Amino acid sequence: MKTFINPIESEWAEILKRPTMDLEEIEERVKPILNEVKANGDQALREFALKFDGVEVDNLVVSDAEFDEAETLVSEELKSAILTAKNNIEVFHQAQQSDVLKVETMPGVNCYRKAVAIEKVGLYIPGGTAPLFSTVLMLAVPAKIAGCKEIVLCTPPNKEGKVHPAILFTAKAVGVTKMIKAGGAQAVAAMSFGTESVPKVYKIFGPGNQYVTAAKQLVTKYGLAIDMPAGPSEVAVYADASATPAFVASDLLSQAEHGVDSQVVLIASNKPIVDAVNKEVATQVEQLPRAEFAKKALDNSVAIVAESETDAVAILNEYGAEHLILSVAEPWNIADQISNAGSVFLGHYTPESAGDYASGTNHTLPTNGYAKIYSGVSLDSYVKKITYQEITPEGLKVLGPVVEKMAAAEELEAHKNAVTLRLNSLKDV
Repeated sequence: MKTFINPIESEWAEILKRPTMDLEEIEERVKPILNEVKANGDQALREFALKFDGVEVDNLVVSDAEFDEAETLVSEELKSAILTAKNNIEVFHQAQQSDVLKVETMPGVNCYRKAVAIEKVGLYIPGGTAPLFSTVLMLAVPAKIAGCKEIVLCTPPNKEGKVHPAILFTAKAVGVTKMIKAGGAQAVAAMSFGTESVPKVYKIFGPGNQYVTAAKQLVTKYGLAIDMPAGPSEVAVYADASATPAFVASDLLSQAEHGVDSQVVLIASNKPIVDAVNKEVATQVEQLPRAEFAKKALDNSVAIVAESETDAVAILNEYGAEHLILSVAEPWNIADQISNAGSVFLGHYTPESAGDYASGTNHTLPTNGYAKIYSGVSLDSYVKKITYQEITPEGLKVLGPVVEKMAAAEELEAHKNAVTLRLNSLKDV
């Protein structure tokens, strides 16, 4: 990692710059894929599976027999771990449910707001270099709690045309209604437009590579909603003299191993912390099966010495990390000053891995600086809020003249008349 010592504020943006990608070029590659799936449905999905994944897929829909086979292939220890994580995620997301809001704004004028589930949602689970069954939990559990009627999941098959058994076991455990063997931009297109095998959904969730990200953004032009814009995974760690260098190094590497385009940022209160962490990183990275991914990600990464706590907090808010670890003596003192982060991990014994898998919070989070304006996935992501109003005759007598005056001032006579007719009918009541 490149190291910067007490950089001035005008340098922060350049130092913290993420790995860039040419979005326009990627979109031009993705558009024909979307159009092909829209026009040719399942046949296009099969052709793209052969072209991009090198596999012939006869039946795009995962069968009951495949789910049953997966049940036998997943160890009892892993099943137990998955179900424990599922329970924790359920507990946290169930607590996010809200009662119907009712407010009487003035006598006889009652206003309500109720959360109603999005009926059809699509979940994208990357295949690529790791079987992300944890993301199935993060996306499907809140969808089920919200009450979504259709939960469609797309994930690419392996070279044998099969889906990783842990993904299948998890999908069945959380109540996915249909599972499709399709990956990449073509899977996003299938859920957006619908095919013979893939139901059309209303909102698409899930991480993916740059082509999946571009496809998600493009299909919003067709009336689809998406969870959030996303980019490569990232973490920022703020460490003071109380931090354990080995812990900090392991947290940085846990993100760096995601992929070559990931980024990690270390903010330290002094230079010896950076030196100690770098020494641990060099030792630990050599032990990782995904060392090559991690090393290339570290090339995109930086360490910053910020001796001023005020500057450290400002830099963290400027970066707006997907994951923020506060490996400091008094983490809440810092956390209360953080305004831009996807998810915050407090103290020396709260690794980011816990949130990725099983603490209960959601790991589908805004990246690439979008934490400044987006929240991570939650129960709210799967519902929309409908408002209601009910006015009694007595309430209309009070509110009606207010509406009449406002409508008349805007020269909208029909609006005014809708109130006046009702008030006139109440004159003798």
